[in-house]
Amino acid sequence: MPGISDKLFQKKSQEHILAQLEKDEHGEHGNHLNRVLSVRDLTALGIAAIIGAGIFSTVGKACYFGGPGVIFLFIITAVVCAFSALCYAEFASRVPISGSAYTYSYVAFGEIIAWIIGWDLIMEYAIGNIVVANSWSSNFTSFLDKMNAGIHQRFPNTAINLHIPDYLANSSRQIYLAHNSFVELTTKHLPVPADVAGMETLWNSAPHIGSVPFIINLPALVVTFFITWLVFVGIRESRTSSNLMVAFKLIVIMLVIAIGFFYVNTANWTPFVPNGFGGVMRGVSDVFFAYIGFDAISTTAEECKNPQRDLPRGMMYSLIICTILYIVLALVLTGMVNYTHLNVGDFLADAFHQNGLNWLSGIIALSAVIATTSVLLVFQLGQPRIWMSMSRDGLLPKRFSKLHPKYHTPGFSTIITGFMVGIPALFLDSDLVTDLTSIGTLFAFALVCGGILLLPRTEKEKGKFRVPFIGGRYLVGLLMLIVGGLALHFNKDACTDFLHSRSLKPADELVQSLHPAEINALTLAAYKGNNEAFPVITKDSLTNYLLKMNDDQYSAILRSLTVPESEKYNSGWSVFSGNITFWVFVLLSIIMTVASFIKNLSLIPVLGLLSCFYLITELGLTNWLRFIVWLIIGLVIYFAYGIKNSRLRVNA
Repeated sequence: MPGISDKLFQKKSQEHILAQLEKDEHGEHGNHLNRVLSVRDLTALGIAAIIGAGIFSTVGKACYFGGPGVIFLFIITAVVCAFSALCYAEFASRVPISGSAYTYSYVAFGEIIAWIIGWDLIMEYAIGNIVVANSWSSNFTSFLDKMNAGIHQRFPNTAINLHIPDYLANSSRQIYLAHNSFVELTTKHLPVPADVAGMETLWNSAPHIGSVPFIINLPALVVTFFITWLVFVGIRESRTSSNLMVAFKLIVIMLVIAIGFFYVNTANWTPFVPNGFGGVMRGVSDVFFAYIGFDAISTTAEECKNPQRDLPRGMMYSLIICTILYIVLALVLTGMVNYTHLNVGDFLADAFHQNGLNWLSGIIALSAVIATTSVLLVFQLGQPRIWMSMSRDGLLPKRFSKLHPKYHTPGFSTIITGFMVGIPALFLDSDLVTDLTSIGTLFAFALVCGGILLLPRTEKEKGKFRVPFIGGRYLVGLLMLIVGGLALHFNKDACTDFLHSRSLKPADELVQSLHPAEINALTLAAYKGNNEAFPVITKDSLTNYLLKMNDDQYSAILRSLTVPESEKYNSGWSVFSGNITFWVFVLLSIIMTVASFIKNLSLIPVLGLLSCFYLITELGLTNWLRFIVWLIIGLVIYFAYGIKNSRLRVNA
């Protein structure tokens, strides 16, 4: 009798998976997925998934924090994704079946880990699409408003009104958080940002049900249901729509780069990294979200003409193309306008508006709508196929794997995905789900990289991709030493703060804790070398001035201040808890360095795994805890249903 551990970690062999696929394709009267996708189609699907909500919504925020130096974050993220893409490519070549990281984990780790990653992938595809749906809604309403303004400018007396009321096109959670922020800022007599003031106006003017304002994101729901229908009716229709949308948005992006190049002011690139490396890394979630998608095409393995050859090529081609476009576009944008002006919803259109190119902003707005539509399409395509694979294995009810007799698509799974994305998109905001999506996806990437390390090494077969083997016995340790040395050399203060579990106090908290003499000293240090008129010293004016500084300026002033350490730094559990995730990464790095030395592990998967976990540490403890809660919910479902109905054990 096998023990509980044997049951939980029972693996599927590659031969078993391929035999099951053959049986499923020829069973149920040949009711199987249609194999119609080529390398070109897969590359287009990858680009469709990658270039979308990120480049038209979240990247502006990353540029705001990192300045022109955000290109380093694009490069770091691209390298992380490239390591993971190579590992995905080998798995896709070895196991050409729908299921992506879920199926790969079943082969490498066993059933319990496969379930965890399958449940985790919901965060990448379904929950990630909530962000995309919200982004689509924002872009669509912006596009309608631009059209509306143009129509009324040309026909002043027209009765046409394309504007969607604000209370029907916004996230209620976002408006609620803005309302709380407005109350806090006004209580502390601090300046209120224009966007927060605008959302406070909406909070007060929206229709109320009792004391609660009625605010929903209706366009996000409508587009989700439309895309769900398109995915439901077939892969051919989805492929054609995706290819057309990709062609259009690539043309627009090339146009944006070509025209924007002539409006670049190199003075905007100084300073190149205004908020230091910490400022660059603050955009991790936003930039990584802009890369999510290349792995989504692995869910279409059973719809590829030649998955073992074409899937690896499609992943790598799409990743390379998108990385080049991201870096060039970031340089053009931060050259056209100062990075401080890019933390707005439609930052691309706004950059051209500030340079007097109003005619192009309308085209960009339309392109943003089409780009986010294509991302919705690919992710709505991916989630049902994950569930289909889990259902085939008995871990979910059979209905999730049942194909529609006419359209040959997983109909029930597709409909459930539509509701799972559309309903939350009515209420949730992008910030919450962007972080959850990023941590879930990075976890999946890390497990795929780790899975490659567990697979037996085999000779490369013709037509099948293998991750190039580079022995990591000495290289992993050497690279760890180099990275640690560079971090200590270029960011000594941050390293010291980390080791002492302390952090600089925020400006408002600092100023409130200082005595009058210390306030004078801080004011002199803050305004030293500044040509503007010296202000009347008040706590409010000093706080406002400090808040306008970038991180490096604020840090330099505060560290030079001759006041007790306890007044400059926060310490204790609140700071240490924020560092826990990085300590976990340090421990994992030591373990992988030792394991690489003992077993001579392959360098590329090791670097992929470590780089994924490093990016996870930048997402903070709160998101780790939310992620753990999500996984616990999934494990409850697994032990209540999946473990009893696993096809691997039922057929044993």
